[in-house]
Amino acid sequence: METINFSEGHVFAQTTLFMFLGIFGRYVLIAALFHYLFKVKYASLFQEREVNVRARRPQQHWREIGYSFITAVIFALIGTGMIVAWQKNYTKIYTHFNDYPSWWFVVSIVLVLFIHETYYYWLHRWMHHPKVYKWVHKAHHDSITTSAWTSFSFHPLESILQAVVLPVLMFIIPLHYIAIGIILLLMTTTSVINHLNTELYPQDFQRHWFGKWWIGATHHSLHHSQFKYNFGLYFTFWDKWAGTESPDFVKLFDKKTSKKEKQLN
Repeated sequence: METINFSEGHVFAQTTLFMFLGIFGRYVLIAALFHYLFKVKYASLFQEREVNVRARRPQQHWREIGYSFITAVIFALIGTGMIVAWQKNYTKIYTHFNDYPSWWFVVSIVLVLFIHETYYYWLHRWMHHPKVYKWVHKAHHDSITTSAWTSFSFHPLESILQAVVLPVLMFIIPLHYIAIGIILLLMTTTSVINHLNTELYPQDFQRHWFGKWWIGATHHSLHHSQFKYNFGLYFTFWDKWAGTESPDFVKLFDKKTSKKEKQLN
């Protein structure tokens, strides 16, 4: 059986197309699911958990989907490039579980999430520098009141900066291809949840041993409305260690969850 050469022009183009359909489709599917559940079907139940009550701009969701389309194209091109690099044995990606100890599968995911969090936190702070902000990050922050559709809405330059970290790690850290899929799925899902503008986590979650380190809609919504706080991606530890967590977070989380909890009780 002839081996497919992903570096050939037409094969690269076809692979990029399929990659784009997978990335953009994943974004649309997860964003649409969360939008339908929490903004349509169960909107009345979660109304009190809306974090930022400022109205969204007319047609804002179409602008966000447009930027997300471009983001998916960029991610697809980089993703196909990584397939070529894997085929040429340049990466550390492996396909057989017995190539490394079973515990490494979990450790590798945790390690990548930690490195990704660290990279993103400091990149995010850099993107808020006045000389950088309008060229790179402003497109994302034009969505002051966010939604599930905001989750992939980035300027192309920001998309490139966000996309490079995981491919670089694939050249350094052994990663099973399923671990990569889990990381990508987690990245998309948490981004949708954090931009949903509806707090999904239960009352006192921010005081739980895990919840105090995990970002949700309230935490990230404050970043979009206050700009100078809450720069994390998945976790809050860099914000806590660097003193950039919003002083309003705990109070606002309590406000948005307690009333709903009382109704449910």
